[in-house]
Amino acid sequence: MEIITKDLYLNTEGFSDIHDITTSVNNLIADCEIDEGFCHIFVVGSTASVSTMEFEPALVKDIKEKLEDFASENMRSHHSETWGDDNGFSHIRATFMGPGITVPFRNGLCILGTWQQIVILDHDNRPRKRHIVVQVIGKRG
Repeated sequence: MEIITKDLYLNTEGFSDIHDITTSVNNLIADCEIDEGFCHIFVVGSTASVSTMEFEPALVKDIKEKLEDFASENMRSHHSETWGDDNGFSHIRATFMGPGITVPFRNGLCILGTWQQIVILDHDNRPRKRHIVVQVIGKRG
């Protein structure tokens, strides 16, 4: 069993900006030359999250609208009042969604449904350069 840790970096726009990183994750797995196992995808920071979804424009819009219903960017928050950064909503969204997921892979590719992609959601209230850690755990041949 081997464990290999890789890094991805992604420029985002904030306000629950959603990016499909499936191809990047699959490329990292392939570079590791590990045939079977699982990978853990983790976004560093407390205002972003990782999930899977059908990454298509209408659903992206639906998710952003529901996140706004859940924790509006205009909501009052103790965090924003304490720190003055007006991003309490982004911490709440990220906390409820979670910073990481684990995905199995075989033959160097993530095992995902036909319409399922791995996505990063940046909930902060400004553009960011996101750091994503991918740990590949598995066996060769």
